[in-house]
Amino acid sequence: MISYRYTVILERNDEGGYTVTAPALKGCITQGDTFAEALENAREALQTHLEGLSILGKRIPTDIKAVRLGTDTSDEIFVVKVNVDADTKRAAREARLAAAA
Repeated sequence: MISYRYTVILERNDEGGYTVTAPALKGCITQGDTFAEALENAREALQTHLEGLSILGKRIPTDIKAVRLGTDTSDEIFVVKVNVDADTKRAAREARLAAAA
């Protein structure tokens, strides 16, 4: 497995819970009812997203260097670095084997 580190943004929702996005990984979005649940879901979403990119033969992006926050949509925004282990090599290898079968 390869270890990756990505910046995620947790935004508190008006109705409760958090929406989580990873700016370096377009379309990687999740949520959680609590801060802890949102972070755990972020790890799972990052892992799935990275393995999916690998299966599709796409480049794994590097993390962002800076983030600009628009605070007009939420009163509570957290920026967190998340470590995730993703088996991108295994996922790509299995995708190639499946395509050859």
